[in-house]
Amino acid sequence: MDWFETSQAHFIKINVPGYSKEDVKVQVEEGNVLVIRAESGKDTSKEKEKDTVWHVAERGGQLNGFSREIELPDDVKIDQIKAQVENGVLTVVLPKDLSPKPSKVRNIHVSSKL
Repeated sequence: MDWFETSQAHFIKINVPGYSKEDVKVQVEEGNVLVIRAESGKDTSKEKEKDTVWHVAERGGQLNGFSREIELPDDVKIDQIKAQVENGVLTVVLPKDLSPKPSKVRNIHVSSKL
C-alpha cells in the first residue's frame, strides 16, 4: 500500500491483481475508518485439493480475499471520496477540506472547588 498527499488530497494505492472493480468494496465506517475489502468469485477448487500444502497465501489462496482498515485524517471530505481499479491497482482519492476550521482550543475555568 502507498499513501501520499498533495495540498489538495490524500491518495491511497493498493495492488489488487486479479480483482475486478466488482470484487472490491470501499466504504467509510464509524470513526472515520476507511475499509477496503476484496473477495474473488474465482473457483479455486484446484488450489484446495487434499494433497495441496500452502506455505504462503498472499494472492488470495485459501482466504480468497483481503481486508484493510485505515483511520482517516480529520481534513478528508468524506462525501467526496472516489475509488477506481485499473490495471490491478486500486486508487482511492480522499479530497481535503481546505476551509478554515474553528479552533479546538477551549479554555476551562479553574476554581478552588469542584
